[in-house]
Amino acid sequence: MAEISKEQVKHVANLARLEFDDEAVEQMANELSAIIEYAEQLNELDTDNVKPTTHVLDLKNVMRKDEPKKWITQEDALKNAPDQKDGQIRVPSILE
Repeated sequence: MAEISKEQVKHVANLARLEFDDEAVEQMANELSAIIEYAEQLNELDTDNVKPTTHVLDLKNVMRKDEPKKWITQEDALKNAPDQKDGQIRVPSILE
C-alpha cells in the first residue's frame, strides 16, 4: 500500500495555497492513502487481452446529414428587424 505522508499533504496543500490544521492533515493523509489503495486494486486485473478503447461504448456519429435546404429570403429575414441598412440588421454599438 502506498502511504501518503503528512509532509506530502502539507507540501501539496502549500502548492495549492491551502491551509490545514494538524488534524485535517492527518485525515487528508488517511483519505488519500485509502484512495490510492483502492486505485491500486486495478493493477490486479489481467488486461493483457483487452483491446484499448477511448470509450466504453461503441459510439457513432449520430448527427444528421448536412444537406442544403431552402431558406428564407434576405427581405423576409429583414422584415422584422427594428433597424436595417444596406441589407443588414443594425445593432447598437458596443465599442466607444
